[in-house]
Amino acid sequence: MKLGFVAGYGTAQAQLPMEQVLEAERLGFHSVWTSEAYGMDAVSTASWILARTSRIHVGTAIMQMPARTPTCAAMTAMTLNTLSGGRFILGLGPSGPRVVEGWYGVPYGRPLARTREYIDIVRQVAARTGPLVHQGREYRIPYDGPGASGLGTPMKGILHADPTLRIFTAAVTPKGIACAAEVADGVFPVWLSPEHPEIIEPYVAEGLALSGRTRASFEVAPAVPVSLDDDLERARAPVRENLALYIGGMGPKGRNFYFDYVTRMGYADAALRIQDLYLAGKRAAAAAAVPDALIDQVALVGPAARIRERLGAWKEAGRSGRVGSMLASGCSIEAMRLLATELL
Repeated sequence: MKLGFVAGYGTAQAQLPMEQVLEAERLGFHSVWTSEAYGMDAVSTASWILARTSRIHVGTAIMQMPARTPTCAAMTAMTLNTLSGGRFILGLGPSGPRVVEGWYGVPYGRPLARTREYIDIVRQVAARTGPLVHQGREYRIPYDGPGASGLGTPMKGILHADPTLRIFTAAVTPKGIACAAEVADGVFPVWLSPEHPEIIEPYVAEGLALSGRTRASFEVAPAVPVSLDDDLERARAPVRENLALYIGGMGPKGRNFYFDYVTRMGYADAALRIQDLYLAGKRAAAAAAVPDALIDQVALVGPAARIRERLGAWKEAGRSGRVGSMLASGCSIEAMRLLATELL
């Protein structure tokens, strides 16, 4: 199992955790990942990190698909991968309706259909087997829809780059996980319990069957919050608040995929209480309602000895091939060193 570090979204002042990034490279981490919502973009931050490092792989988790056309994403990824000597990993995701329509101003539409077509176009651009032609429901290249001039012609990309560009996608729903396994090289599940592969593995198998690939060809790369602190409750606090935000606040009732995911994990009653409290504006109470057991399943929290013990389940998930990379998020340099000692 490889070890990665989630650099995250950056700050309102355009700052990155470069001390941790450079320490991750020094410790032998395999990868570091940048993110975007509606602040700092993932590409600029990935470019900055690639320029400041020499060995570690750098990926986007995620580049939001509505923010860029598929050909723009392909050009960007191929350029970064070429300039960095093959160290870039393209992580994509459809994002959610709140950001897609509220920030990018485009319809949320059919995220799975968009994901399939988007990745197909990126792979065509990278392969350069001929002029690009794609006539799908989500994308038409050359464009021939309303307002078209009729002057667009199929074009073959100029850049000669590695056609085996690695592509990951984020997924929350069963259909999303199956789609990732069908068309991508890996998936970022929203949360993962190493003891409960049934949360995603049946859907991974479904997607791989459609693509004709084996399980060994596909990588599961969960983000795992890491909070090292001798005070267990203090260590759980940031994870508790983040879980409450996603379970309770990322969508209205009936349209919150994170709520549905936690329900599938066996926390239906807790999820409903968290959502009711959060939507009522009682955010502290919603956070307090997050079960300790859920936090302990999906995160590494507490004193060093407790984290070492908990890492046993993650090591087994790695040995079995169920988890290809653990992406540590929110962790201090001390926690990074602990993970490196135990896993590398």
